[in-house]
Amino acid sequence: MAQQDTNHPPFEQRTTISSVHPLLETERLIQRRFSLEDAPFILELLNDPGWVQFIGDFGVRTLDDARSYIETRPLAMYNRVGFGLYLVALKEGNVPIGMCGLIKRDTLEDVDIGFAFLPTFRGKGYAYEAASAMLEYGKQEFALKRIVAITTPDNVSSARLLEKLGLRFERMIIFPPENEELKLFAVEF
Repeated sequence: MAQQDTNHPPFEQRTTISSVHPLLETERLIQRRFSLEDAPFILELLNDPGWVQFIGDFGVRTLDDARSYIETRPLAMYNRVGFGLYLVALKEGNVPIGMCGLIKRDTLEDVDIGFAFLPTFRGKGYAYEAASAMLEYGKQEFALKRIVAITTPDNVSSARLLEKLGLRFERMIIFPPENEELKLFAVEF
């Protein structure tokens, strides 16, 4: 188990939000907790070529793998720190289109924001809409004073979106376990 970060207070546990109830709503989107029923969507998203290129290959090849990913990543983080990655769906039709959320990694001092969308839904402003709401959520609900983001050096579209959201490039970092060189962006409130 990771040692408690003494620079940041522990995050309040939030267990009252059902996986089927929206956590955040914007003009066009709903963001809610993942549930095991979202395995088909996770299977599709994590095998998208853009995900594999810019985020990585998590070896999710079956619905069982997808359920395991949901259990060990988003659901585990909700239980550990009270937030995590959330499913993003269109309000109209409740169509899952991506994920967006706050992540507390042992390898970063600060909470970071992450997002990924299926190719059909990129370039339509959905990532900006979801991430803007998520930054405000982290600031208001968890009193975060600083949120960071990491990208690969060649992920130009994500870097552009982070800058539009108000995050600024700070420096290159070496990110374990592969010791990959990544760009670190940050915003302070």
